[in-house]
Amino acid sequence: MKIISGIQQIGIGNPDVYKTWKWYRKAFGMDIPIFDEAATAGLMLPYTGGEPQERHAVLAMNINGGGGFEIWQYTKRKAEAPDFEVQTGDLGIYVAKIKTRNISIAFEKFSQQKLEIIGKIEINPAGERVFYLRDFLGNIFQIEESKDWFSKSKHFTGGCSGAIIGVSDIEKAKKLYVDILEYDNIIYDEIGVFPDFANLPGGNKKFRRILLSHSKKRQGAFSELLGATSIELIQAIDYEARKIFENRFWGDLGFIHLCFDVNGIEDIKKECASKGFEFTVDSSNSFDMGEAAGQFSYIEDPDGTLIEFVETHKIPILKKLGWYLNLRKRNPEKALPKWMLRTLAFGRVKD
Repeated sequence: MKIISGIQQIGIGNPDVYKTWKWYRKAFGMDIPIFDEAATAGLMLPYTGGEPQERHAVLAMNINGGGGFEIWQYTKRKAEAPDFEVQTGDLGIYVAKIKTRNISIAFEKFSQQKLEIIGKIEINPAGERVFYLRDFLGNIFQIEESKDWFSKSKHFTGGCSGAIIGVSDIEKAKKLYVDILEYDNIIYDEIGVFPDFANLPGGNKKFRRILLSHSKKRQGAFSELLGATSIELIQAIDYEARKIFENRFWGDLGFIHLCFDVNGIEDIKKECASKGFEFTVDSSNSFDMGEAAGQFSYIEDPDGTLIEFVETHKIPILKKLGWYLNLRKRNPEKALPKWMLRTLAFGRVKD
């Protein structure tokens, strides 16, 4: 049975995993490590020059809910940046969305932290207030208001609530994002020049924008924690878009993939193949990342943007007590109890 529980994480290639993670802890409250492991990325050969690559990765979450960050660093090669200035509408994951309870408070807090805010609070085509900021590596985040929360910690944001993805043809892209990933609710679909994009690089051009959400509440073990998400597809109308990861490896600097927590990965494999999205990477059986385990696979959207599926088999709940949860022994449709997931907060890293 195919179950999509939500966005598990967005991968972020960076040159220093612990420096980057510290920045995200302070800015976005991503202070709960699910795993912290150095190993060889041996299955991603189609995207790593045909050779296994040494890496160090941390998966960090926010107890307020939302997807996590997989903070990913090459350890034996220098991660490369694009050799051009990435523009709005370029092909790939352009922006990660971060949710907040109050957009004005978030703007004030980030201003006090002296972060690089891009422009000011603007209104998007749905009539919602948003703003953008850059991290110290140049990655762009959209801050948006949300009413969907798992818990209530002191931090004023939650985790990842979606992404803005550049595509060359929205109709072709919908076959993946709508039909397979089940973002079937169109919040808006407009063509024009938009004030909320105006201060982004190249954002004053004409675009088609379609914001997608899911009409059905997500199911599965982590659905309550991961929460509701949205995907915005943007297509440049009067600009020839380039691939953000053109001539670079997966794991180089930037947003490297968007990962969905799923169940029934073999059923998903069959569906993807029947709709023209063959798995390009497949761990086949359970992989072990030290403190967590599961099965993962990748597909490409029509422009080569990487979408990951992870079926989680084991997760640490209280590592200090040796409590690891085996998810293979429970009903895959049922969400884990909130009290159980809230114990993840005992593993917080405090600065």
